[in-house]
Amino acid sequence: MSTTVQVSAERSYAVVIGRDLLAEIVPLTEGATRAGVIFQPSVQDVARRVGAILERAGIDVVPVEVPDAEGSKTAEVAGRCWSALGAAGFTRNDVVVGIGGGAVTDLAGFIAATWLRGVRCILVPTSVLAMVDAAIGGKTGINTREGKNLVGVFSSPVGVLCDVTTLSDLPRAEIVSGLAEVVKVGLTSDATIVADLLVRTSDALDVEGDLLPDLIRRAVQVKADVVGADFREVGGANGAIGREALNYGHTLGHAIEHCEDYTWRHGNAVAVGLMFAGQLAFLGGRLDAEGVETHRAVLDAVGLPRTYRRDAWPALLEAMSLDKKSRGTTLRFVVLDGLQNPTIWRAPEQDLLVAAYDAISA
Repeated sequence: MSTTVQVSAERSYAVVIGRDLLAEIVPLTEGATRAGVIFQPSVQDVARRVGAILERAGIDVVPVEVPDAEGSKTAEVAGRCWSALGAAGFTRNDVVVGIGGGAVTDLAGFIAATWLRGVRCILVPTSVLAMVDAAIGGKTGINTREGKNLVGVFSSPVGVLCDVTTLSDLPRAEIVSGLAEVVKVGLTSDATIVADLLVRTSDALDVEGDLLPDLIRRAVQVKADVVGADFREVGGANGAIGREALNYGHTLGHAIEHCEDYTWRHGNAVAVGLMFAGQLAFLGGRLDAEGVETHRAVLDAVGLPRTYRRDAWPALLEAMSLDKKSRGTTLRFVVLDGLQNPTIWRAPEQDLLVAAYDAISA
């Protein structure tokens, strides 16, 4: 059984969540002659299965293998993808298919958005993180030496297939890391997610069970609602925070990824960022001690990290100053004015930032 979440952005598309969904890619390719299948080595079996399905439907498949993880999100790799499409004679009727984790869905979306100023993109996320976050919402991009996702465009896919069976071969650590984005949604928007993660932790980590697909669905629904109201992250109605709420924990998280040269899992870095943001809000009188303890408890329950190196603060501060969420020289953080109540804090005092980091450093 599958469930569908509709996302309304610059165009409407469906996110389908369930098991054994790969054949549902065919209707999304209607009118295409070619499909550029961008995939990572770790999911080559899934890519082969998708390729075979497309070929049986009469579509010429152009496989484009890219490096695993953030190594795929570079200008050099993007150039190789464009060259592959050009050599195959891709036209505006053709489609790009991205298969893999969050890095490859970001990359595939960017390639599709920029080839001939935009061709269709279909995403088949194969990690929890990609299913609940990276593949949803139309943010595409690549990294530069200076920071993460600094080059990109807003461009929605025509469909997303979250086939939970593709998670079966993932290491447990990868499932745990992906749940950081689910934790984020729980803290910012949906208290029932936090409750389930605290009470039914083992079920949440069971890819064969029913809870994980339901958590994915609920997280996708929250993101769909937010994106539908604020696709380009300009803010919601009446001064509401809008899409920036989805960046909770990401300012410090992206800085950690940058300082680790992207060898840390994204979810692990975001988890530390969540704890930092919780401490910052507490020290600023915005979040009570119980709220901070909820951060600590849910991260510990899932098995996510919540501390980082004490000596890293100067490098992290420099990296955060280049974050795309900053404005000029002003640092901006998503914080909570109480659980499930996100807001923007512009230019918090330096001593509070240092104290918050000291509270989560080891």
